[in-house]
Amino acid sequence: MRKYIPLIFAAIFLAFSPAQSSGWSLDKAHSGITFSIQHMVISEVTGTFKEFNVTVSSSKEDFTDAAIDAAIEVKSIDTGNERRDSHLRTDDFFNAEKFPVIKFRSTSFEKVNDRSYKIKGLLTLRDTTKEVTIDASLNGVIASGKGSRSGWKATLAINRFEYGLQWNKTIETGGMVAGETVNITFNMEFVK
Repeated sequence: MRKYIPLIFAAIFLAFSPAQSSGWSLDKAHSGITFSIQHMVISEVTGTFKEFNVTVSSSKEDFTDAAIDAAIEVKSIDTGNERRDSHLRTDDFFNAEKFPVIKFRSTSFEKVNDRSYKIKGLLTLRDTTKEVTIDASLNGVIASGKGSRSGWKATLAINRFEYGLQWNKTIETGGMVAGETVNITFNMEFVK
């Protein structure tokens, strides 16, 4: 019996340990989140979020069992204009003090073809959570000196009014200062 004790401990350890191949860590230096919104009907304002974290868990090479968790710090919003950024952090928009984090958690990861995926999940902005569908493209998976790397580009469009980002003003021509649709692009690189 004594000679089986190490095997029993090894079996218990493996049973309660996550698979080593399942976790993909964000390479933040090679990742970014950008957004754009219509301004005064005739142009667009763009911006980024500088602080965020995204994790991907997947044990299958084709990512069909992937699960994503993402958190974006609202205070890190940057449109290149501090006055506008300060306004975006107020209750007119994000209310960064009360709701400091934008969250996303995937509920399904559907492979459409070799490189395209539909990622469904729950997006929480302020105090509102809604199901969204993100269109994602796998740019590739390569081996590197620090492990495997996967590169992704994903896009999402949301109606900001549905999440309580209500501020707006009407311009002289009848249009609105800020559009209702926000287009978000995620360029992500992960390491396993």
